[in-house]
Amino acid sequence: MFDMKKLAWIVAASAGLLFGSACSAAKPIAALIVDGESGGPYHDWRKVTAALAYMLRDAGLFEVSVVTAPRADGELDAFAPNFSAYAVVILNYDAPDERWPASLKASFESYVRRGGGLVTVHAADNAFPGWRAYNEMLGVGGWRGREETAGPYWYYRGDELVADTTKGPAGSHGLRVPFAVKVRDSTHPIMRGLPQVFIHGDDELYARLRGPGHMTVLATAYSDPANSGSGHDEPVLMVLQYGKGRVFHTTFGHDIRALSSADFPVLLQRGAEWAATGDVTQPAPATFPTADAPSYRADVVAHAR
Repeated sequence: MFDMKKLAWIVAASAGLLFGSACSAAKPIAALIVDGESGGPYHDWRKVTAALAYMLRDAGLFEVSVVTAPRADGELDAFAPNFSAYAVVILNYDAPDERWPASLKASFESYVRRGGGLVTVHAADNAFPGWRAYNEMLGVGGWRGREETAGPYWYYRGDELVADTTKGPAGSHGLRVPFAVKVRDSTHPIMRGLPQVFIHGDDELYARLRGPGHMTVLATAYSDPANSGSGHDEPVLMVLQYGKGRVFHTTFGHDIRALSSADFPVLLQRGAEWAATGDVTQPAPATFPTADAPSYRADVVAHAR
């Protein structure tokens, strides 16, 4: 006599194996890092790209490609990445308005507007000051001649996000030091499960950023006047919606020392997954920095070559 209970057990076990195989074989998230210049000799974009690529691959979720844009004397008219082939684009790139031709800007705008993910790292928020759509993707930016026509200064006063229309140039920072980061939206998938306050390792704390706003600020850091700061709690991590596209903007990442701060890989990995998919599946690591002191990852430094 055929054992129906045994048959049911076999079917259930087989279904579980098939489901597990399907999950383990899930298609990786296609990620594209764009680099090529970064506003001067003080940003070593080649090493930064190597570190970013390593961190993304280390998450086990991403298939990473890199495309390097020609410099000012290059043939940018022939530079036409197929952005639509990727779920998320990571910009380690800072250039003036005229560097990208109109066709390339239109292609990039269309990619994000139609649902492509975008992550902008540190100096990328200095780029393209006159490109309206790009500034709408960023929320805030600095340097390269930005001033009040770019939008107000944005910072926190207590628990309130302030739009300050005072005249003046955009972008400043003091000497690079470790600083405390305060989470402003602990419910967002990128920040979920992370400490409410943590120390980011020595880095430039961008301040006096201007722009159209429309962002959700995930975290701020106090820009200390004793270190040429603004005296305000400045946005350092934020997310935005541009059309159907999701944008994660981090002002962290001046160099390899800053990138090796133990919080940065986690935030990059989570931010890229969220920008690509709208959610974060990565658990909060027990090794994430606390409010006591910064910590650093030697493996990030080792892979920045």
